[in-house]
Amino acid sequence: MKRHFSMLRDFQLADWFTLANAFCGTGAIFAAMRFLQDGHRGDLLFGMALIPLAFIFDALDGRVARWRKSSSTLGRELDSLADVISFGVAPAALGYACGLQGGWDWLVLSYFVCCGVSRLARYNVTAVELSGEDDKVKYFEGTPIPTSLLLVIVLVVAAASGRIGDALWWGEWRLGPWLLHPLVLLYALSGSLMISKTLHIPKP
Repeated sequence: MKRHFSMLRDFQLADWFTLANAFCGTGAIFAAMRFLQDGHRGDLLFGMALIPLAFIFDALDGRVARWRKSSSTLGRELDSLADVISFGVAPAALGYACGLQGGWDWLVLSYFVCCGVSRLARYNVTAVELSGEDDKVKYFEGTPIPTSLLLVIVLVVAAASGRIGDALWWGEWRLGPWLLHPLVLLYALSGSLMISKTLHIPKP
């Protein structure tokens, strides 16, 4: 009889690093929620600190997979799902916790997450086409989703200097029935760069 699929038995070492990435991203989301509940800025900063840690795990899983020669379709799908959490949903949740809570902000943050999901889906589909003779992808189409770490760094500076909530940089604009915080446009830019097809970035 063909044995049933076992998560523990079939995971490779690199996959555990990928799960650590997802664990950090999930923790960042919970930290943002905790900040909104209790208002302790330490919770918010802790959540932000988890994103660079997720970035480290994301970099290590690929290195471990190449070192162990254990890359697989399962690992690639796991990596994409973890990246959606840590570099898509988590930065959006942290931005919302920092004060990007206007109606237009919601739309832009949702657009940012959808761009990240679309970018990862496109990469998984086109990875084979973009591979060279050594079966390695030579370049990224659009910026990789982990570049959203830059957005989190901006939020860290804002939170550390007390420029969150009503004190957000550049204030707020009322456009029709909803509010827009200009800071959220950084998310719009980041998302748009992710889904760019003309922007080619060499893959290390």
